[in-house]
Amino acid sequence: MTNSRLTDPEILEFRYPVRLEEFSIRQNSGGGGKHKGGNGVIRRLRFLENMTASLLANHHEIPPFGVNGGGAGQTGICRVEHSDGTIEMLSATGQAKLEAGDIIHIETPGGGGYGKN
Repeated sequence: MTNSRLTDPEILEFRYPVRLEEFSIRQNSGGGGKHKGGNGVIRRLRFLENMTASLLANHHEIPPFGVNGGGAGQTGICRVEHSDGTIEMLSATGQAKLEAGDIIHIETPGGGGYGKN
């Protein structure tokens, strides 16, 4: 699955043993300014079998910058919600071992805003 190709939910669920539980706009994640930065998205995938997931992302520590006085967008977030209730925060790059029933929760960063209000 990639963000640049935006895999259709039906294809994702057909190819991998996962269920897409949420795919929504990450409200207010874009930076402020005369022209507000774009919002990121939220994806929640429940794994139906034991698997290893790899993550390669950007802007999890340094927010997307604004231009000409625009505000920065929010940074990305990724975590695993294990079926036993524990939460494992993931960095922008790495791997996680997932068991059936675990959920990977991904929030992509928002874009930086442009111009002063």
